[in-house]
Amino acid sequence: MVHKRVIVSGLVQGVFFRDTCRRVASEYGVSGWVRNLADGRVEAVFEGDPDAVETLVRWARQGPPSAVVESVEVWEEAPEGLEGFEVRNTPRAAR
Repeated sequence: MVHKRVIVSGLVQGVFFRDTCRRVASEYGVSGWVRNLADGRVEAVFEGDPDAVETLVRWARQGPPSAVVESVEVWEEAPEGLEGFEVRNTPRAAR
């Protein structure tokens, strides 16, 4: 079991990135979540079988057809025992 966090930059909001990510993750049996960030990037966490998680990381490097991915940052973190995959709300900006 591996757990990776990715931050995707570029034209990645308003192009069905989150919903497509959820569908691809479900197809590969990867747990975690995805959300838009207030600065226009997308953050996702992928947890599961190493090969399946790597497939999601590779997918994030291109995204859905309408996306223009400029960069992807990836961090490996300790597994949390996540179950299922969800689209989360955008976090509120700090005040």
